[in-house]
Amino acid sequence: MATVLYSFRRCPYAMRARMALRYSGCVVQIHEVSLKAKPPEMLERSPKGTVPVLVLEGQVLEQSLDIMHWALAQNDPDNWLLIDDGDGRRDIQALIEENDHVFKQHLDRYKYFVRHPEYPQEHYRQLGEVFLQKLEARLQHRDFLVTDRLSLADIAVAPFIRQFSAVDPDWFATSPYPKLRGWLERFTQSALFRAVMVK
Repeated sequence: MATVLYSFRRCPYAMRARMALRYSGCVVQIHEVSLKAKPPEMLERSPKGTVPVLVLEGQVLEQSLDIMHWALAQNDPDNWLLIDDGDGRRDIQALIEENDHVFKQHLDRYKYFVRHPEYPQEHYRQLGEVFLQKLEARLQHRDFLVTDRLSLADIAVAPFIRQFSAVDPDWFATSPYPKLRGWLERFTQSALFRAVMVK
């Protein structure tokens, strides 16, 4: 039975799952899902109906981080998990948790501010900037978020920063986060990112 990933090209969760799978060399069939007409076979295996979903023999992984960790357990040639660095691993976990549980909420409200009319769009952007400021500070003395090379944190967080930057590109281009812009540019120009974004 083939390993199948149900994905949506522009979804940041699906992006990071695809990148981990490709980096680790896992052979998967990628099924691009229309969010308006989700395939019944996907819903049968994962009733929650969100992507990504990885269908393995006898197992279904429904969360992007679980998929990333599964892929890296198969093969992690550049040690994205920082196996021998306890502080680094804790750093990775803390950054991803803040991204997924705090920043993502501000990002959604910034992007879809018309659905949250209690405050102006700028208010939600400023809430999101708290995380951007932390990342900018981390990048002052190195090119990556946790150590001097790529780790799971960079791959897991970057698709969400990319989405934030795209809400108002003119603002982001002149925002006080030059190191973050450079980091995001390196990410979006990388061969790995370009490979998983091919239509």
